[in-house]
Amino acid sequence: MKCDVCSKPATVHLTEIRNGKKIEKHLCEQCAAQQEGVAVTKGHTPINELLTNFVMAHSGMQKDLSVSCEHCGISWAEFRQQGLFGCEHDYEVFEKDLTPLLKSAHEGATHHCGKSPLRAGGAPAAKPVKKMADVTRLKKELAQAVEKEDYERAAKLRDQIRQAEEGLG
Repeated sequence: MKCDVCSKPATVHLTEIRNGKKIEKHLCEQCAAQQEGVAVTKGHTPINELLTNFVMAHSGMQKDLSVSCEHCGISWAEFRQQGLFGCEHDYEVFEKDLTPLLKSAHEGATHHCGKSPLRAGGAPAAKPVKKMADVTRLKKELAQAVEKEDYERAAKLRDQIRQAEEGLG
């Protein structure tokens, strides 16, 4: 297949739906970059990197990838690629980018609340720890509800917090 613009071999194929009508474009790499702003990369890019770049490009949340830790020199891109920080200071340097990542990985939590041992099951010693974690979670949900001005949910959460705190004694 040939490029719709210059007749070179088409290596980029775009499909667009406009007003319910399917529009196909077949372009060479140069015309794709010039006409559509599509950058063609060689080699294999990890899917998580592709998705991160796509979401950031379409959400207006472009990260400053040049920021790096002054202590160990690691950048956010290096952390995302390796999955490991270089030092304890990285948590402060990348806090803004790290918080949403932690929330998604830990069911909305960004701070360690402790765990109750599995063998404890319903043991009395495990219950206060779990209830404290529940209260902490509820307080965070309450703050989010107030921020979103969802006052009905905020009132329900306030009542749940009171009930949980009374249970702690």
